[in-house]
Amino acid sequence: MSTSESNLFPLVGLQAVANAHNEWVAVSFHVPQQTGALLAALAVADVYAHLAPLDCIIPVSDPHGADEALLSQLLPHLVPQRTIFRLPAAAAANKQVQKTCLHWREAGYRIVLDGPGAGPVTAAYVDARALGIDAAGELPGLHQLMTLPGPHLAYNIADTDSLAAVAALGASWFAGDYALRSARRHSEAEEGTSRRRLLALLGLLARDADVQELEVPLKQDPALAYHLLKLVNSAAFGFTATITSFNQAITLLGRRQLQRWLQLLLYARQQDDGKINPLLPLAAVRAAQMESLCQLRGGDRAAQDLAFMTGVFSLLDTLLGMDMPDIIATLNLDPAVSGALLDRSGELGAMLALAESGTTPPAASLARAGIDGETYWRSLLQAYQWAITVSRNI
Repeated sequence: MSTSESNLFPLVGLQAVANAHNEWVAVSFHVPQQTGALLAALAVADVYAHLAPLDCIIPVSDPHGADEALLSQLLPHLVPQRTIFRLPAAAAANKQVQKTCLHWREAGYRIVLDGPGAGPVTAAYVDARALGIDAAGELPGLHQLMTLPGPHLAYNIADTDSLAAVAALGASWFAGDYALRSARRHSEAEEGTSRRRLLALLGLLARDADVQELEVPLKQDPALAYHLLKLVNSAAFGFTATITSFNQAITLLGRRQLQRWLQLLLYARQQDDGKINPLLPLAAVRAAQMESLCQLRGGDRAAQDLAFMTGVFSLLDTLLGMDMPDIIATLNLDPAVSGALLDRSGELGAMLALAESGTTPPAASLARAGIDGETYWRSLLQAYQWAITVSRNI
């Protein structure tokens, strides 16, 4: 792809969809330019391999109109058993759309009916088994979901109250920014102890402390130590011998790899209700995308490490319930990392602003980071692939 073509590459965004246990089950595609943009994105990478084993939710606004010709080109790139078409309810009454949906269902595709008018009756027109619910709008009645098997998808979920409301209706797949606004529910004493240990470990990691020093806060935090040993003994690394000590882990993994896993393990604590911490995969996506962007821009190994660290640490204020300046004050971070975390300054700050800009970043964010559309898309796929691995092995 030439430079001019790459600059015109359409922006396709991704958003994770989680179940009630905060486990990722699908990825929803955000396609401002609809089917044509998605076709271009699928042509440059094996999207389904990057996102395996998650389902892919693809919006189709007009299956028997403007999108029809493009859909015929798009279908060969899709995996039917892992593809869910998100269809507007307004299209369900169209006889040609109903015929198209019947062919989709016979081929193994699934359909989520979304938008005003979505309900059991309109779902039956296109053999949709699930509904989409906009949590930011007027919520449907309970009866609209109970007669369909689902799983029903709720999106635009802003906070935990909104999450509880759509879950009570019967939704079981969730998407939105609620994880970034999750209320912490620990006692003050427990929270203070946990915070001190986390910050102590972060400080040691930042100044490249030796293994003996790292062992002190880890031994004081059995849950964190457990997650580390569980991780290095997981299938993600494929070691034949059981690893029972930190010395073994460092020897086999190498210090650089171990350090970044330790950074992510800070998010591995389960919540009070036993669910996975929803911040873990989000931190993994930010870290991996920043590392990938740095690499694709020609950054060396040291620069990639700083980019990764910036992405991981960018959610510490949410994790710890502290202001970022107070966290930075306790850490011995590279000035470029501190500047990026505090005021999004410098190259790292520009990349961080891009990584946290949402499902489809504005063109200004891409321009400031010096990133073209295709580079952004490739970095996003690599980030999701790594985050999926992390979520399943920590």
